[in-house]
Amino acid sequence: MSTQAPRRLGTLFLALCWLTFLPAATTVGQDRSAQAQAQAAKAQAAAEAAKAQAAKAQAQAAKVQVAQAQGDIFYDENVTYGKGGEEELKLDIARPKEGGPFPAVVWIHGGAWRGGNRSVYRPAIKEMAKKGYVAVTVSYRFCPKNTFPAQIEDVKCAVRWLRANAKQHLVDPDHIGATGASAGGHLALMLGVMGSEDGLEGEGGHPDKSSKVQAVVNWFGPTELTKPFPPNIQPLLTDFLGGRVEDKMDAAKKGSPITYLSKDDGPILTLHGDKDNIVPYEQATLLVEGCKRAKIDHSLVTVEGAGHGWGDEKLTQSLNQTTEFFDKHLKKSK
Repeated sequence: MSTQAPRRLGTLFLALCWLTFLPAATTVGQDRSAQAQAQAAKAQAAAEAAKAQAAKAQAQAAKVQVAQAQGDIFYDENVTYGKGGEEELKLDIARPKEGGPFPAVVWIHGGAWRGGNRSVYRPAIKEMAKKGYVAVTVSYRFCPKNTFPAQIEDVKCAVRWLRANAKQHLVDPDHIGATGASAGGHLALMLGVMGSEDGLEGEGGHPDKSSKVQAVVNWFGPTELTKPFPPNIQPLLTDFLGGRVEDKMDAAKKGSPITYLSKDDGPILTLHGDKDNIVPYEQATLLVEGCKRAKIDHSLVTVEGAGHGWGDEKLTQSLNQTTEFFDKHLKKSK
């Protein structure tokens, strides 16, 4: 514990003890003199000051404990990275405390573009920070209230924020990756295959920075929205696009990563279960074929017998493959 921590905790203890005896000191009768009333007011003011001091000491002690728990990494939550419409966009960040610049990875949660929470990836970004990355997990606007392309605009803004704040957060702006599962995988792919010339940048902030990333790990994300999906999934696509696919074919094409594939795109790793009944395995093979045509470095890891997600040893293996992939493509060779 920091040498300041015992002093702060001691201050907190003394302040709380002082508060214990204040009621007796501040109780006055109606027949007290003006001088006694003034003393009571003074005691009350002292009580408020002691209370404020106690709260401050408690907050400082908590910060010390958090810093110790994080070890050698810097971690912060609820950082505003931009604005989507009238909504403030938030992220959590973890990184080494000093050194760098370090490669960065944006983690994007799934939830059919309509739900989920960035907090699911907080443990992951802390682990990546320990391995020499600046890692963020981001929130974005949800459908059906906010339809396509709101979600894409938001995650693009997150990448631009990283580049705009590269010096403060020790980011290597030329080596940024993205990863996510399901809808998060889809959005990560869009970051890897779209450039500013493709549009959908939004107005969230930092328009002078690029939103394109240099490597993507796609965990069973949709790649071609115009292709068939299971009937029970169609309503999710309708909410995302703002209408049925057949009525929103232009939006479906613009929202499909395959539309933008080019030889200038960075490497892509896809992890997909061959029994997925939500995002069909065909979505992964369509991406493979598209990458081959565009001459993009792409690898597909088929998780045999897995559906829309997996756990235990298979999950550990996939997480290791994700880190190894980013190590290979984002960390500078020495």
